[in-house]
Amino acid sequence: MATQPSLIVGGLSFEWNLEEGRFLFEGQDSVLFWTSTALKMFFDTIEEISGKDAANIVMESTGFRQGQLVGQYFSGMENVTVSGAAGLITNTYASAGWGLAEISEMDEQQKTLKVSLKNSWEHKINVAQGKKTGGCFLPAHYAGIFTELFGENIWYRVLHHQIEGFNETLIEYYPSEENIEKNIHRLAREKEAEEIQRLELQVEEKTAELNTLIREISSPIIPVLDDIVVVPLLGTYDEARAEELLVKTLQNLPRYKAKYLVLDLTGLNAEFTHQAAGLIDKLGTTASLIGSQAILVGISPHMSMIITETGLNLSKFQCFHTLQHGIHYALAQNGRTII
Repeated sequence: MATQPSLIVGGLSFEWNLEEGRFLFEGQDSVLFWTSTALKMFFDTIEEISGKDAANIVMESTGFRQGQLVGQYFSGMENVTVSGAAGLITNTYASAGWGLAEISEMDEQQKTLKVSLKNSWEHKINVAQGKKTGGCFLPAHYAGIFTELFGENIWYRVLHHQIEGFNETLIEYYPSEENIEKNIHRLAREKEAEEIQRLELQVEEKTAELNTLIREISSPIIPVLDDIVVVPLLGTYDEARAEELLVKTLQNLPRYKAKYLVLDLTGLNAEFTHQAAGLIDKLGTTASLIGSQAILVGISPHMSMIITETGLNLSKFQCFHTLQHGIHYALAQNGRTII
């Protein structure tokens, strides 16, 4: 099948070569897509994979860089001013199905202008997607075009989108230090901040879980025999942990009907401090107020020295070297013994 003759529309050529499966627009290989189906699926897939924020940056960056290519093409034409190129661009894009574009209020000295877009392919895709706000590909695309035509970085501000109920999308353009690289880096920093925040939250949650677990297993109350409970003291007790131990112990002594509270200090040997000595005194004294006699076991020579330095009188409690001796003492008070 022979190549079909070119069609001239608006002064622009369209050509098909069915033998080679080619479509040419102005002599360049081109591709035709259905807007509301194929291109919509393309946009949807980008958002699905990369997320909405990243997809916007992808579309904005792509639109801007493609616009730079177009701007370079028209800048290379002889005897074509920026205003002349603007007229050629709108005609070219209308012929290619990009919608109606009108460039107004152009000031070549200030390098500012406005562009109105009506029924663009991006608008049609956004409608098919059911979106409430317009996209950024075409606004950024024209910024890329005029960046090349003016020879200075041009950025944009969308005044309103057609999809918001207006007759057209209206964008203003002006020189700016804002560019796609900054937006890419800004998104990267935002994602890093979000990831850091997520990790911090995860650490806080895990720390809370760990603290809960520590509170559950730290200094457990162990009912060993009728009327006798043992509380082993382990590690270092700061103010919060000491308060937790005190409350937990005093709440559970009546539950076990404990007449004897055996405080095993063996696990405090290396961590014994003045604060720990005060905690023991407070715990034993308070327990006596609700009818439980405190018995201290596992006091080492090092602990004895610390207790003496504090000036606390722990001799008011029965003290034994080992846990076994303390339990035997408690049993003996009720006339019982272990056989």
